[in-house]
Amino acid sequence: MNRKLFTQSAPARRSPGEGGFFTPRALVTLLLCGVALCSVLSLPLAMGQRGQQALSQRPSHAPSNLDGPTWTFTGSLNTARFLHTATLLSSGMVLVTGGLDNTFNATESTELYDPASGSWTATGNLNTARYEHTVTLLPNGKVLVAGGSESNGNASTSAELYDPVTGTWTATGSLNTERTEHTATLLPNGKVLVAAGTDSTFTASATAELYDPVSGTWTGTGDLNTARNLHTATLLPNGMVLVAAGADTSQSASESAELYDLATGIWRATGNLNTARYGHTATLLSNGMVLVAGGFDDNGTASATAELYASATGTWTVTGSLNTGRSGHTATLLSNGMTLVAGGFDNNGVSSATAELYDTTSGTWEGTASLNNARGRHTATLLSDGMVLAAGGLDFPTINATAELYNGPTPTPSPTPTATPTPSSSPTPTATPRATPRPRPTPHPRPTVP
Repeated sequence: MNRKLFTQSAPARRSPGEGGFFTPRALVTLLLCGVALCSVLSLPLAMGQRGQQALSQRPSHAPSNLDGPTWTFTGSLNTARFLHTATLLSSGMVLVTGGLDNTFNATESTELYDPASGSWTATGNLNTARYEHTVTLLPNGKVLVAGGSESNGNASTSAELYDPVTGTWTATGSLNTERTEHTATLLPNGKVLVAAGTDSTFTASATAELYDPVSGTWTGTGDLNTARNLHTATLLPNGMVLVAAGADTSQSASESAELYDLATGIWRATGNLNTARYGHTATLLSNGMVLVAGGFDDNGTASATAELYASATGTWTVTGSLNTGRSGHTATLLSNGMTLVAGGFDNNGVSSATAELYDTTSGTWEGTASLNNARGRHTATLLSDGMVLAAGGLDFPTINATAELYNGPTPTPSPTPTATPTPSSSPTPTATPRATPRPRPTPHPRPTVP
């Protein structure tokens, strides 16, 4: 079955051969359509017309540390947006870039969130307004933005660098292939691997290329075995990159997965997923396994299924299902080792405020506090203090400017064992529990949506 499409009356699907295969870059993403989005179908490909409703912003306030799982409003973005990116900088601040604003136009604006004050400050504008782009924090502290869709809805080849010291963007070498709905992964050697995506004709690509921060240039590398977009890419502990699922050249959900070997520059197939999907999330867990959750399946249904990839065996194993099927959500590895999934869209394109936690030990999901605002195609960033910042997103017809902080459950400390007295003249010291190491946040590819 094909990706969800936009029609004048109902969320019917068409094949490419029917001449109505409508996957506007603009609305692409206005996604997951469903009946709720039918009123915007008169928008042109690049969404030049204004959205139907502007966001009513809530008052800003600094974050507060509350006990128990809660979402608390923090300062609102200066520009309402979705299909944007968010990056945690070495300073602890969060950089948000681009996206579609509340006029449904691509924006070049960027802004910084300060966790200390709970406020957003505008910083330098991108040279090219864009959405559905990728963002990568480089080892030198600069931020690389690449590709995406421009104001006219066409896929871009342009790339640029943000310097946190000067707060400005500078153009860098252009991609060899225009692309959007792609992924970008920072490799152990400091280069950036960009893979697949679609071009301006909505054709899925199998090409991949490498960005060298030293020379500022892109070089082609091995092609994927399967052309795809709306996939995920995860850097594994062994240094290989796992690309999973996505929409293939027919824009049907794919179950295929493959591995990129940095040493050879070659992709090789690995085990297939149990459920074909696109618009899902992938999270590297603290045990080295990769958790894939949600997305649309091959029937166009927002899936609740989840599965785990083991790099040692190259196989996928079904794990506990989400309580709510969703796509266009976010997934964040928390400091306690649990994975927080938040927001997204259901089968009808309706935004969700629900959130849930995956417990790696039990392989199950449990509900947690709901977001204050329903949102999808937003961003979620793990902050230095362990809280999660959710920003922007779509709750049709509203494009959110609001942002909120998740204060997750505090792990229950293990009781300190009491030493047993012995005849020794020296007292036995009381055992001190060791702190649980904080898992390293995984560079998280943006959540995708058809």
